[in-house]
Amino acid sequence: MTAVTPVTSADPLVYLTVSEASRLIAARKLSPVELVEAYLARVDAIDDVVHSYIAVLADRARAAARIAEAEILAGRWKGPLHGIPFAVKDNYHVKGVKTTGGSRLMLDYVADETSTAIEKLEAAGAILLGKLNTWEYGTGTGEIYHDLPFPLARNPWNPARHTGGSSTGAGVAVAAGTAMFALGSDTGGSVRLPAAATGVYGMKATYGLMSRAGCLPNCWSLDVVGPLTWTAEDNATVAQVMAGYDPRDPQSADVPSYDLMAGFDMGLKGLTIGVVRDLGADAPSMDPDIVTKLAETEALLTDLGATVVEIALPAPLSKYRSVTGTINWAESLSIHEQDFMERSHLMGKALKDKMTAGFTVRAVDYVAATRYRRQLAVTTDAVIRTVDAVLAPCTFITAPTFEDQERLVKFTFGSATSIFNVTGHPAISIPTGFDRDGMPTSAQIVGRYFDEATTYRVARALEKAAGTRGLRPAL
Repeated sequence: MTAVTPVTSADPLVYLTVSEASRLIAARKLSPVELVEAYLARVDAIDDVVHSYIAVLADRARAAARIAEAEILAGRWKGPLHGIPFAVKDNYHVKGVKTTGGSRLMLDYVADETSTAIEKLEAAGAILLGKLNTWEYGTGTGEIYHDLPFPLARNPWNPARHTGGSSTGAGVAVAAGTAMFALGSDTGGSVRLPAAATGVYGMKATYGLMSRAGCLPNCWSLDVVGPLTWTAEDNATVAQVMAGYDPRDPQSADVPSYDLMAGFDMGLKGLTIGVVRDLGADAPSMDPDIVTKLAETEALLTDLGATVVEIALPAPLSKYRSVTGTINWAESLSIHEQDFMERSHLMGKALKDKMTAGFTVRAVDYVAATRYRRQLAVTTDAVIRTVDAVLAPCTFITAPTFEDQERLVKFTFGSATSIFNVTGHPAISIPTGFDRDGMPTSAQIVGRYFDEATTYRVARALEKAAGTRGLRPAL
C-alpha cells in the first residue's frame, strides 16, 4: 500500500503549490521552462502507474513556457498564473487538438475551438500540459467494466484504489504531481468526488459563474466546470481567473465581477457555520472514519471562533439524487441519441445503460423533475441564507478498491454532492485527513449564491489549522 510521506525542502518542483511557484517565478528565481520540464519528467516517470493523462501536449507546453519566460524577463509578468503548468479533463476543447471525451466515438475528433476556460487561463499566462483521463462523456455509477479505450486512472495514495469520477485524471494529476492544477466538470459531483478520493480541493462554483463554452456537454442544466488544486489558496487563485460572464455560454450568469479572495485570511471569528448532520433515514451509512473526521472538522470550526449551529435541509438526500437522475438521463440522451441509435457498439456499458435509462424518462417526468428542482433550490437556499456557510458531508466512504463494485457505487451515488448540483450553490470538497488505511477523507463547505469568497475563507482557515498539506503520496 502506498503510504503518505512528509514533503521536505528536498522534494521536487512538482510539489510546489501554485502560490509558491508563482512567487518564485515573479521573483525570477524559477523559470517556467524549468517548471514545465519538471512536470513533463514527472509524467514520464509515473504516469504509467497512475494513468492521469489521455494526451500530453509536450511540444505545445514547451513553446508556451519559452514565451512565458521571455515575457517575465522583459518585465511583462501577467499575474499569479503566469508560467504555471496545468492540465484539463479531456472534455475541454483546444483548437487543433483531439478531444476524446474518453470515448471511442471521438477518438479522431479534432477540435475547431478552444474552451473559454482555457482561453482565460492561457491569457493569464498558464501553460497547458495536456488532456486528462475521464469516464466516457462524464458518465458512470462508479462500477468498473474495463471497456473504455484508455487505462483506468489510479489513486496515487494506493494504485489499487478508486480515483472518483468523472474528472478522474484531474484529481490524480494534482495529488500525484503530474499537473500543478487541473480543470474538471461537475454534473452530480464529478469535480468534488475525485477531489475527495485523492485528497485535494475541488470547487463546484455557483451555477453560471464559470463558462462551459467549448466543453463537451453531459447535462446542460446541471453541468459546471471547476478547478482542482492542492490548496484552498490555489483553488481561489484559479477560480478568480475562470469566473465571469461569457456570451458563448447561454447559461452564463451576467453578474458584477467580484473578488473571490475577499477576506481570505480573516479567520472565522464572527461567522456562523451551519452543520448538516442528518441527510435522511434512507441515506447510506457513513464509515466510522468519515464520521470521526467530520466531528473533528466541526470542533475545529468552534476552536477557530465560528458559531456552529445545526441546520436541516428541506428534503432527504434521496430526493435530490432522484431529481439529478431524471434530468441527467433525459438531457444526456438528447445530446447522444443519434450516436446511440447509429453507433452504440462503440459505447461503453455505463454510457449505453444511461442512454437506455434516458428512453424511460417521459416528458411529464422531466417536467416534474425540473419543477421539483426549482422547489428544492428555493427551499434549500432559504436554509443556507440563515448562515454564512455550511459544513456538509461529501463522500460517505473513502476511495474503495477497484474490485469492490458495491462500494464503488456507494462512493459515487452514496455521496452528498448532488444536492448542490440541484440547487446551484457553490460547494468545495476539502480534505479533512486520512482514514486508518491512509486514504483521504473529505467534507464539503457550501456557500450562499455567488459567495465563493466566504466558502474559500472557511476552507482556508480549516486548512491552516489542520496542517495536512505537508503530506503527499509516496510514488
